[in-house]
Amino acid sequence: MALSPDILKTVVAAALAEDVGSGDVTTAATIPEDARGNAYIHAKEPCAVCGLELVAETFRQIDPRLTVAFLVSDGDRAKPKQRVATIAGSARSILTGERVALNFLQRLSGIATLTRAFVERVAGTNAQILDTRKTTPGLRALEKYAVTVGGGTNHRKGLYDQILVKDNHLVVLKRYHPQPVAAAVRAAKQNAPRIVTEVEVKDLDELQQALDGGAAWILLDNMTDEEMAEAVRITAGRAKLEASGGVNLDRVAAIAHTGVDFISVGALTHSVRAVDFSLEIEE
Repeated sequence: MALSPDILKTVVAAALAEDVGSGDVTTAATIPEDARGNAYIHAKEPCAVCGLELVAETFRQIDPRLTVAFLVSDGDRAKPKQRVATIAGSARSILTGERVALNFLQRLSGIATLTRAFVERVAGTNAQILDTRKTTPGLRALEKYAVTVGGGTNHRKGLYDQILVKDNHLVVLKRYHPQPVAAAVRAAKQNAPRIVTEVEVKDLDELQQALDGGAAWILLDNMTDEEMAEAVRITAGRAKLEASGGVNLDRVAAIAHTGVDFISVGALTHSVRAVDFSLEIEE
């Protein structure tokens, strides 16, 4: 997955409008117009780097005359104190763009780093780590990009590209059908036959409903490892199985060894800790 230039420009422009507004009053009031600077960005902890193009776009929009150079690529591992980029040109421009550039880099590197940790825990199994729609409003494309940089796989982009029947859909359908899971799958296949249909199930009875309805993809919600292993046995390859709920780094390997195809992890984007980076102007 690559970041669209249009998305880069739009997201960065919004971030700069929020932060810079009518102007950087501190820098304008204290730094001479002709002051020059050479700066570098370095990691302050081990991480998987992600978001360098956003750094470049930030400084490009602030001042196209700035020179930005990358010393690593997105996906590379960085050690503490390792320099990942340099910026040269107007000191005013560097100071004005510093925080927005770092915010993007820190957030996306945090997602890539956590994703990589999950991916490494399931190495040797067939399970893929998926993201979710639990993303920061307006930043979904960036955060899903960071998941791929960390070695994860993107689930649906939004409500428009894949059917996923969740528990609240089933609550409504239960008013009309005694077996809402099977009814939901049949309706989805009839009304949107070209779109992949996934349905959430909470137990093995609902799993059987989904299989009877012909679901291609089934989400196993908050099941125990033993229940998931049994679900894999019952399904016998007739549908893709996704584990979801209660997934963390301590448990993910055991989930993967049940034989599920996918493990979705909302924490990759909804509660990830940003990686610490710093921008320093050389004296």
